[in-house]
Amino acid sequence: MDSFQTTFKSILSAVFIFLILRVSANGPLESMVIKGENQLACTSTNHGHSTYRGTYDLGDMEEDEAWSMVQRKGNQFIVDDQPFYVNGFNTYWLMVFAVDQSTRGKVTEVFQQANSVGLTVCRTWAFNDGQWRALQKSPSVYDEDVFQALDFVVSEAKKYKIRLILSLVNNWEAYGGKAQYVKWGQAAGLNVSSDDDFFSHPTLRSYYKAHIKTVLNRVNTITNATYKEDPTIFAWELMNEPRCTSDPSGDKLQSWIQEMAIYVKSMDPKHLVEIGLEGFYGPSTPNRYQFNPNTYAQQVGTDFIRNHQIIGVDFASVHIYADSWVSQTITDAHIQFIKSWMPAHIDDAEEVLGMPVLFGEFGVSTKDPGYNSSFRDTLISTVYKILLDSTKKGGSGAGGLLWQLFPDGTDYMDDGYAVVLSKSPSTSNLISLHSTRLMLFNSMCTWNCKWGCKKKHALEAFLFHDDL
Repeated sequence: MDSFQTTFKSILSAVFIFLILRVSANGPLESMVIKGENQLACTSTNHGHSTYRGTYDLGDMEEDEAWSMVQRKGNQFIVDDQPFYVNGFNTYWLMVFAVDQSTRGKVTEVFQQANSVGLTVCRTWAFNDGQWRALQKSPSVYDEDVFQALDFVVSEAKKYKIRLILSLVNNWEAYGGKAQYVKWGQAAGLNVSSDDDFFSHPTLRSYYKAHIKTVLNRVNTITNATYKEDPTIFAWELMNEPRCTSDPSGDKLQSWIQEMAIYVKSMDPKHLVEIGLEGFYGPSTPNRYQFNPNTYAQQVGTDFIRNHQIIGVDFASVHIYADSWVSQTITDAHIQFIKSWMPAHIDDAEEVLGMPVLFGEFGVSTKDPGYNSSFRDTLISTVYKILLDSTKKGGSGAGGLLWQLFPDGTDYMDDGYAVVLSKSPSTSNLISLHSTRLMLFNSMCTWNCKWGCKKKHALEAFLFHDDL
């Protein structure tokens, strides 16, 4: 039993005793049924998924259960018709590290560490186009060794009960991205020059669709599961941080998203699909420009509301980088921005889009002037508090993914945003506490037979106090 599960079991035991005493003193809690001395009515989120089991046997934490696909129901993620709230992380380089046996162990290590603090979702790259250790060496030509490395990542994630969001291409040049597709087009004699031609040229679109088809239909050489049938995969991401600055109207990117979302769904209707946006408001909602971090954000060809109204897109994606968008120097303005940026998107996801919103990247760089670990903890606490406030009322704030989790010995890969749990005990404790609260919230919701419990509950002080 890992340390997180041990902690959670201890907390549940303490909660059970507390509730028994409360019931004895004040009468039965509404909708609560006590099945026995060692059982607690709950929604189990053990093993990275939610499964209603009627009662939670405190001695049964390690039982291995079959996974079901994550689905969307209105503005919530669900598994087996029970809420699934995400506390997760990014580690983009897993596939590349898994290629070499000398570094493959780091993949296992990061999943072990994530599991130990209750993280249940990891976002990573299912692409590396035309560069060192390329997955796709040229259009539709793949390196089988690298593909088997991705197989290992998926298999290892399942072993540690972590679901994956797999991103299919990059907006940026790292790991190839749209620029590499344009280079391939030029080599084939196409009349393309701008990286943004990736979004509009029919041949480049066909290159990308072929990649989608190959990945979705891949049969894992370790588990024998086809990717598009594997519940280890939480969702497909169309692109990491798409931008199309050559067309500020957003029409070019809108057309691309429409075609690709439907294409993915036509081949894999079971998995969720998201775009990978940063969340900037665009021309369709000028009244929301006030929430953008700067005036440039409305000119990059993305449009949070319009883009997410496309058929085939299941949930909204937003990133949070105050140190890149507001100012590099650490200041309280970063926290104030988050307190404006996040609620605006949660409200829009709930009231306009009617879907969950996942904050797919958030973090702060240790390289920023004025940085200290206390500020990072404050930033993470702020994100978690806003998400918990949404969770408490059944809102669209479905979770967040920290950028990014690193194991020991990978400092040379650090972009400034790395969180190494062994070196960051206070941050590790914050993550673990948030994971525990989400688990207990699911249990609380089952007691009250609904999500977003409006009535006060005995656990509310533990779950939602301000000093997160």
